[in-house]
Amino acid sequence: GDRIGIGSCTGDIIERSMFVTRVKTTKNEIISIPNAEILNSHIINYSKMANSGELILHTKVTIGYDVPWKVVQELLIAAALKTDEILDTPAPFVLKQELSDFSITYELNAFTKEAHTMQRIYSDLHQNILDQFNEAGLEIMSPHIFSLRDGNGLFLPEENLGKDYKKPSFGVTVSNSKSRPEKKDTNN
Repeated sequence: GDRIGIGSCTGDIIERSMFVTRVKTTKNEIISIPNAEILNSHIINYSKMANSGELILHTKVTIGYDVPWKVVQELLIAAALKTDEILDTPAPFVLKQELSDFSITYELNAFTKEAHTMQRIYSDLHQNILDQFNEAGLEIMSPHIFSLRDGNGLFLPEENLGKDYKKPSFGVTVSNSKSRPEKKDTNN
């Protein structure tokens, strides 16, 4: 009955025998794993951690340097606290994992006691993160978006742009000055 992870397989143990352990995945697939393979693998017991309230669900987003880290942290924590089955105590927390060339990688960590519904909790958590950032008028640049967009406007749902939102214009400066001086005839 425990929710476990063995290698790339995550699911609930439904049977243990002398030679194999059967796991029912979150997609209702029954996988038979030879016990010899289990002995040579690391096993994550999500249920054991959840029962003690120590199971941490975590997810990452990358946000540009133009957004203050305190704002990102507040939005991520608010999203976690709006998610059913995420515990208020211990409180969710955010780690700044990487300072890359164009963005900061933030990792949201939140505690739950519900190992058997991790997939749904992750889905709800991601939905709440999107809602929090959209409501704040901030784009999530995950993993990386490198583009030059006509108008450079925000790509957010209309209801989050505000009535007075106007796409900024795309500015190009053209110079009429000559780039090279005229050649002079030096043969005379």
